[in-house]
Order: sequence, then structure tokens, then C-alpha cells
Amino acid sequence: MRARQLEVFCALMRAGTVTGAAATLNISQPALSQILLHAEDQLGFKLFHRVKRRLVPTEEALELYPEAERIFGELAALRRRTADMRRGRTGLLRIAASAPPAMALIPGALADFRASYPDVVVRSQIAPMRHIVDMLRDGDIALGIVMNDKPHHGIDVEKIGESHLACLVPGEHPLASRASIGFADLAAYPLIAYRPEVLPGLLLSAIADAENLEYAPAIEIDVSISALPFVQSGLGIAIVDSLLPWGLFSGVRIVPFVPKTALPVAILTRTNHPISGAAKLMREKVSLAWAGYSAGSG
Repeated sequence: MRARQLEVFCALMRAGTVTGAAATLNISQPALSQILLHAEDQLGFKLFHRVKRRLVPTEEALELYPEAERIFGELAALRRRTADMRRGRTGLLRIAASAPPAMALIPGALADFRASYPDVVVRSQIAPMRHIVDMLRDGDIALGIVMNDKPHHGIDVEKIGESHLACLVPGEHPLASRASIGFADLAAYPLIAYRPEVLPGLLLSAIADAENLEYAPAIEIDVSISALPFVQSGLGIAIVDSLLPWGLFSGVRIVPFVPKTALPVAILTRTNHPISGAAKLMREKVSLAWAGYSAGSG
């Protein structure tokens, strides 16, 4: 399967229709259909059946799709890199962070970094940790900043500090003036908290078990920032990380959660893969930003 055929196949799998895939790729529907037919001829089997104006993937297509998406992602990354080189943007630093460090640490670190490297283009993304690990392995980013120090094959993990869990409470709520909040205090209110499969959820489940309580959020979240509109709307009290700058948002207050529960903050890089001087400096600036944050919050 050639690169263009791979691109068409992935677009069709995502869109489910020739119209949608053609619009995504900015080509005509007849041209897209022709590319698909050529691909099927070369493969020797059908990739789609037409059912009521939609394309239904065959069993063969469903088996091929995960590998096709991986290869297509690598081709897209290669195109981006060659485009950067063509435009003379070889001074390019790619980083990714989960939402709390992206909002609390990266702005200050980036300001200091650009004072030394004003001509380096910084491509910054917000992503969950599992995606950051994949991007590091694929070479799409040089640094990842996450709230988890779990080891990963082929990834170096440098823990730079610890944040803590806290409760995000509507500003006029009876618990908003408390010095701290525990599970017993939350029993009468809907709980917004992490699903049990992620690190904060695992920690909270263990705390609830130790207190002979059930950990059962009414609304489950993956990332802390997604709890904000729920709390602002009065849907409950959230347990979130305290690193994210909650003071920027109206209608909520942050109250420490007890028992004090730490969340690691770590910088990830690829093992046995040298990083550029710009990436080294950015790693240093992120560590310094954490030190400044920690001193200010302490």
C-alpha cells in the first residue's frame, strides 16, 4: 500500500464516508474512490462494503487499521520535520506536558528559555501521559513533563518534585472555608474525581479502603481541568491536583485534601538518545520553574 493509499484508507476509516474523507483530504470524491480501488486491486481484497451510503470496513480492513494508523502517524511526523527543515526552522524544540505543569510551569520556564534562545521555535502540546510516552518513543518530542513517575521502557524519568491532591469547591459552598477536607466531609455531596485506573484514582481508592469507605465518584475525570466546569455549575466537589493554577478561575476555591497525598512531577526523555542544547536548557528551566513554584507555595 503506497503512502497516498494509506492516507486515503485511514481517512475513510475515520470518516466512514467518501464525502467526509474527501473533505478531510481536500480532494474530489471520484479521485478518492479511484485511489481506493487501486489499493484494493493491489491488495487483492476489499477494504469496504457500501451499506446505505456509508462505507463499512471489512474484517481485513479492521485488522489492518491499527498498524496503518501507526505508519501514517510516522509519515506525518516525517513530513512535518522535512517541512521545518525546508523553511529553515531547524532550531525547533518539541515538548509536551500534561495540563497542570503546562499551565503552572511551562510559561515561566519558556520565558526564561527564550531569553537565551530567542530564535528557536518551541512547539508545545498538552497531552495525557500515555500519549507523551508514545511521542517520546516516536521522536516527536524531546521532553515530556507529567504528573507521574511510573517507569516506562526506553524512557528516562527525572522526578523534580511533588504536588498534592486538593478539593475544588464552589466558592459559596459550606466547605469552602474549611482548612482541609477528607472523605468523611464529602459523604453528603456528589464527588467528582479521577477514574480508578489512573494514578490519582488508585491513590484515592487506597485511602477510601483504609477508611472503610467506598470510592465511587458520581462524575469520573481523567484530567483535573475537566472538573472545573462541573464544580462551577454546582454539580459537586472535585478532588484534583493542586499544581494547576486554580486561582485563575472564578467561582471556585481550592482546599487541601487530607490525608496529604502526593503526586509526583517528572520530566521524561528518551533513554540513550542525546538531546539538543536547547532541550537541555528547557529541562533546566522547567526544574527551576518547579523550584520557584514550590518555594512560593510552601
